[in-house]
Amino acid sequence: MHDMKQESKQQEKPEWLKVTYSQKKVDQMNTLLSGLNLNTVCAEANCPNLGECFGSGTAAFMILGPNCTRACRFCDVPHGHPRPVDLAEPLHVAQAAKRLGLSHIVVTSVDRDDLPDLGADQFVQTIKALRQITPETTIEVLTPDFQGKTEQLDKIIAAEPDVFNHNMETVRSITPKVRHRATYATSLRVLQYVKEHASTKTFVKTGIMLGLGEKDAEVYQLMDDLRDINIDFLTIGQYVQPSAKHYQLREWVPLERYQKYYHEAKIRGFKFIASSPLVRSSYKAKEELLAVYGK
Repeated sequence: MHDMKQESKQQEKPEWLKVTYSQKKVDQMNTLLSGLNLNTVCAEANCPNLGECFGSGTAAFMILGPNCTRACRFCDVPHGHPRPVDLAEPLHVAQAAKRLGLSHIVVTSVDRDDLPDLGADQFVQTIKALRQITPETTIEVLTPDFQGKTEQLDKIIAAEPDVFNHNMETVRSITPKVRHRATYATSLRVLQYVKEHASTKTFVKTGIMLGLGEKDAEVYQLMDDLRDINIDFLTIGQYVQPSAKHYQLREWVPLERYQKYYHEAKIRGFKFIASSPLVRSSYKAKEELLAVYGK
């Protein structure tokens, strides 16, 4: 009985998850996106920052449809049969970015293991459309692992996004428990390959979640693994269990630990670190570029 009470208390959402925002601004953003047949990871992944980001006129666009071919146990993006690739989508993303006057945009996607190119070409076409229609907008891509296939990574590297992001998600020991088909080693190789082959104008970034049962030593080892391959940016945020069927939340991590991890990451030499409960991969993404060269 004591354990059940402990678990119930642990699952209660803390006050920092209770955010307020302008519903009118969110509705305006949703109207624009639906008119262009676009998806955002903000809505599809049930991000706690949806109100703040939509309210400020920013969004992370999710290309290649709303359905993922993988079923990671931490993720709220729907798993199911994917839709055909929308060839007009890159243009629509660029048009939305221009209408919104975005100075920085994040482009991410579901996994598309069903496609011969695994979705890489759609990323490239989206980058090209953005460069043509809104050339002043800086571009961050948050990509799947493309099964570690370097020929797909080469396509995106050649398109020269300002930031290449691929999430490690969690420490090595927990990865097999929460990620479907993806591995710690493959994600690390993806980041290393991009860092070694991309233009020096492209920063490389990754992010992890806390509250999955990770230990301090494992987090520090992950940081060391990333710095061994010279990764530039690191984001650290809180895992929020989407439903009872998803991986069980182990802990609401206290603010003090985020601060400790921030200082440890700073010591290790990351160019930019964001570490707090509400941090997500694309949350306030432009701040990292401002931190390194004021762009």
